[in-house]
Amino acid sequence: MSENKTHYRKVFKSDHLGQADIEDYREQGSDLVFTIANVRQEIGVAVAGRKGNHNIAYFKDKGVKPMVLNATNAKVVRGFAGGSPFVEDWNNISIRLYIDPNVRMKGEAVGGVRINPEQPVLSKPVVTPENDAMWNNAKAAYKRDGNFDAVLKRADISDENKIQIAKECSDAV
Repeated sequence: MSENKTHYRKVFKSDHLGQADIEDYREQGSDLVFTIANVRQEIGVAVAGRKGNHNIAYFKDKGVKPMVLNATNAKVVRGFAGGSPFVEDWNNISIRLYIDPNVRMKGEAVGGVRINPEQPVLSKPVVTPENDAMWNNAKAAYKRDGNFDAVLKRADISDENKIQIAKECSDAV
């Protein structure tokens, strides 16, 4: 039981996501799924006390530190982005993190944060008449576009509710 114990890596005060942070999230019951807001190439940034040039992922999830994408993790994100090598295409990508005890540094196994090569499937919210805001947004999109394509990029909607929205939109004309 480690609730009241402190991981030895915490003392190193990293500005970037590390193994101790992942262990904290696990202890809190997190499924370690986060969404990358964007990735920036940063020149001369200090990582683990050394300055260098790094690809750094910033997350949409509140309170999650940025993550330095090493070559292994960058390759996984690239795959999730349809193979695009451009960090500008790596926005809004959901990832699942884990600790790989076999990560080596200077020939020694030290463990490290890795991105699971299987991208997590996030469920979309479901449009229902009970959720007025989503229902009205779906109606507005249907009126504007004449279809549900834009809605389905962000939410799921049953065939029955599609029919109902189409009927409500045609009745309003």
